[in-house]
Amino acid sequence: MSDEEVNKMYISYNNIHQLCQEQADKIKQFKPDLIIAIGGGGFIPARMLRSFLKEPGQPNVRIMAIILSLYEEVSAEDGGVDVIGHQVVRTQWIDYNQSKVDLVGKNVLIIDEVDDTRTTLHYAVSELKKDVAEQAKAKGADPNATKFGIFVLHDKQKPKKADLPDEIMKTGNYFAARTVPDAWIAYPWESTDIVYHQKRAEEQGNDVFLPSTTE
Repeated sequence: MSDEEVNKMYISYNNIHQLCQEQADKIKQFKPDLIIAIGGGGFIPARMLRSFLKEPGQPNVRIMAIILSLYEEVSAEDGGVDVIGHQVVRTQWIDYNQSKVDLVGKNVLIIDEVDDTRTTLHYAVSELKKDVAEQAKAKGADPNATKFGIFVLHDKQKPKKADLPDEIMKTGNYFAARTVPDAWIAYPWESTDIVYHQKRAEEQGNDVFLPSTTE
């Protein structure tokens, strides 16, 4: 096994499902009105978490998707691997006219799989705040009535290249299921061999960690 393989942290779907379940009660205290999933890593955790946020007699929390990229493909001479870029690229955003999404006065939960350099999360919050300001101005409302929260599966212990506002970080509205070393995290939706991926996750103890329950 190569050193690269040894240094990868393999995470299973079971593990991710249970991380969402574990964090749900804390996130319920934020009372999210809307989930904004950052693609592609935030899509599956967002859908899993929504099931645990569902309250009897209440509609599901709506999920909207945005796609941001901080990675760039290098040339074949360099191995053709993804490396961390320096600029966030917005490839998909919310169409407010079509979706009829109003952010003003809402509790908005942003979901991504990992808080790495924090650059993408900073960009998402900053741009969404601009959208709130425009919507609030159009209706004569207070933009500060909108609250943002963040949920990530993993927060890497490393120096961050960007900051998040105190209204998130100092109010308990930043939810990281696990704080982990600065390692290469292999998520199951990235795998082309899920059987091998699952085996490695089990070997590393990154599969099931909560007692199973029956419904």
